[in-house]
Amino acid sequence: MENIQELLSKVSITAVLYAINFIFIFAVLFLERKTSTSRLAWIMVLAFLPVIGFIFYLVFNQNLSRTHINHLYDEEWDAVSKLLKAQMNKDHTDEGEIVNPAAVSRRDLVKLNQVYGESLYTDGNEVELITDGRKLFYRILDDIIAAKESICIEYFIIKNDEVGKRLIAALTEKAREGVKVRLLVDTQGSRGIGNRALRAYLKAGGKVGYFFPPRLYKIGIKIGLNLNYRNHRKIIVIDEKIGYTGGYNIAREYCDMNKRFGHWRDSHIRLRGEGVKELLGRFIMDWRFTTKEEVMIPTSVDESNMVGSKGVQIVNCGPEAPHQEIKRAYMKMITTSRKSVFIQSPYFVPDQSIVESLKMASQSGVDVRVMIPCKPDHVFVYWATYSFVGELLRAGCRVFIYDNGFLHAKTIVSDGEVASVGSCNFDIRSFKLNFETNAFIFDRDFAKEMEEAFYEDMKDGHELTLEDYNNRSLWIKFKENISTLMTEIL
Repeated sequence: MENIQELLSKVSITAVLYAINFIFIFAVLFLERKTSTSRLAWIMVLAFLPVIGFIFYLVFNQNLSRTHINHLYDEEWDAVSKLLKAQMNKDHTDEGEIVNPAAVSRRDLVKLNQVYGESLYTDGNEVELITDGRKLFYRILDDIIAAKESICIEYFIIKNDEVGKRLIAALTEKAREGVKVRLLVDTQGSRGIGNRALRAYLKAGGKVGYFFPPRLYKIGIKIGLNLNYRNHRKIIVIDEKIGYTGGYNIAREYCDMNKRFGHWRDSHIRLRGEGVKELLGRFIMDWRFTTKEEVMIPTSVDESNMVGSKGVQIVNCGPEAPHQEIKRAYMKMITTSRKSVFIQSPYFVPDQSIVESLKMASQSGVDVRVMIPCKPDHVFVYWATYSFVGELLRAGCRVFIYDNGFLHAKTIVSDGEVASVGSCNFDIRSFKLNFETNAFIFDRDFAKEMEEAFYEDMKDGHELTLEDYNNRSLWIKFKENISTLMTEIL
């Protein structure tokens, strides 16, 4: 009798688990707005892993569409919307605000970013491309040391190693001097940067914000239900005059100090001019959401900040917004290219719209080149990447493998006129789930510099031909097929 009761109890528990699972499968099928491939991926996970899949669903499937992260105060929105409307109206006249020849040629991209990204176009910027991690880090330290009024830093990864500690020490010293220092880190990416590591910094008057911290973060539990949504941005603004953004994080490997990866090839920019205020605006919105501190965004135009000749738009995207603003800008660059499109990305797992755009460009005679790393830091993503580049090869695109260490740059350059440098990879995670920031630079000299950097990287790698790809082993084909099944939830 006891055995029968025990059996019935186990059957009841199993039935309850499968009933809960059925409810979640129903939610995936009918209640949530997802692509068919995303639905299929979640149904497979829930059906074959009823308990683990249930946990995965709770952690990785939250909807942030109603979360007011990208929030402007009324007076700020009034000022920004007036500037945007004025820019868009003037764009259609001979006396428009766009003066850079490359931006004039790509007015359609500027307009798209204004409409979908609510991104102001700024002329008169100075943009420096930096592709060496140590040079970048020391440049940042020099600018921090020279800061007089304010330092704002927002990063996905700051590790508690000698590189991260040196940055924190510099920030601590500036806080002691009375400079307003604000540090915003992603809770998951910067797990080692907690109040203990920041004790001296906080005592000196520095401020810190933790993006999406778990409710129990203060007692050491650092994994929460927002795990799937990561603040992947890399933003520095110093004295509202100097800005940085791009792909580099703050850790040993980014300064070529980790033997596992070897040389770390990435791209970052140092920005001066009116475009810096757009980076600052993004930082302040994230800071207000995270810390609830009421800090105003500067909205007035200061012509004294015009220090160069390059056109810049700062475009942001995140899971709280429906437009996938950076992806749309990427697509516009690809589909309107007449001569060439050069792309670098460590994770190339795009949706079908990006793939078709690249295939159409190639089949229209555009020189399409995609460069990916030779080694993975995320295995499933790497083999999914390999599968997608195979599809491009069959359409006539050229694919290059970077062999001199790890390629982490997230860049695209079109026709030697416009380029984008930022944190957004060519993958579904960056387009839909991560909070990202990219700078779109309209300038022929800068675009040519980006192309030359691509050519130099080609010398440190090899071309993957269609013949090479078709001769890959059965084991590689198996890994590709398994990985591509999960592209919507990687």
